[in-house]
Amino acid sequence: MNEARKVLLIGGGGTLGAYTAEELLRMNCQVDVICLEDNQPAREGLCFYQGRATLDYLAAFLKERRYDGIINYLHYPNAEDYKPVYRLLSASAERVVFLSSYRIYADRAHPITENAPILYDVLQGVDEGFLQKEKYAVSKSEGEKFLREECGGGRWIIVRPVISFSRHRFDLVTRSGHEIPEAVRQGKHLSLPNICRDRTAGLDWAGNSGKLIARLLFQPQALGEAFTISSAQNWTWGQVAEAYAELTGLQVDWVDTEDYLRDNPKLQRDPWILKYDRLFNRVIDNTKVLQATGLSQADFVSIKEGIRIELEKYAKES
Repeated sequence: MNEARKVLLIGGGGTLGAYTAEELLRMNCQVDVICLEDNQPAREGLCFYQGRATLDYLAAFLKERRYDGIINYLHYPNAEDYKPVYRLLSASAERVVFLSSYRIYADRAHPITENAPILYDVLQGVDEGFLQKEKYAVSKSEGEKFLREECGGGRWIIVRPVISFSRHRFDLVTRSGHEIPEAVRQGKHLSLPNICRDRTAGLDWAGNSGKLIARLLFQPQALGEAFTISSAQNWTWGQVAEAYAELTGLQVDWVDTEDYLRDNPKLQRDPWILKYDRLFNRVIDNTKVLQATGLSQADFVSIKEGIRIELEKYAKES
């Protein structure tokens, strides 16, 4: 019998990590998870290590360990901080997954493929404020650039997940966390910008995303490549809102953008998530990741069913 492959998930106790771990276990992998959460192993083959995955922590942790694959779910707002981490991880594993994001894509290609124009390139000399101040899409692009330009073909795989909801976070345009179930509980209406109603949402159930990431990990053709992580159901935000309304009774008020911004001071200070993502049409072509993993559309759970599953989990924990 072949020895089980060993996989390390860094920051793997949250939305994406839990479902990735489940799929890896189904693939007969031995899974270790470093996370801040005080989790207990749910089944044989899964081991949790509670800790903050700093460079020093990881160096000590990996000193006498080696893995077939490492998936790093941590976000590095400064891409320079990621470089020594990758070098450490790549010396301790056959392959390392870098968590990028679909938010790196500009609104230039419909549908979006992995070769679509990148915001980081499109906005050079156009919006220096975004390039200097935004700490998510920009740093993801810089992390990818580091892997491509300084690490060659290497042992890396880039994944670009769409928004992946679970019981930890329910997403509707820029509403996130537990705003939706809390609004339902309190009988409050949730305002949303009407301009986004017919925009295609970059959204998927975390179970679908975790399955894709796990299935990519050991594909030889995935090394040195980037993949958009999505089941490509391509729902509009209006359709997502309707699903929440049917499942929870959520009441939504679609309002003018100016009114929405006025009621959301955080977006006034940090407008990038709306301006350079939620206002875009995020129609995904997932041909590349399906070909690499051997999965088909029939292997995915619908967005509505995913919402139902996570609402039930949330209700049990509340």
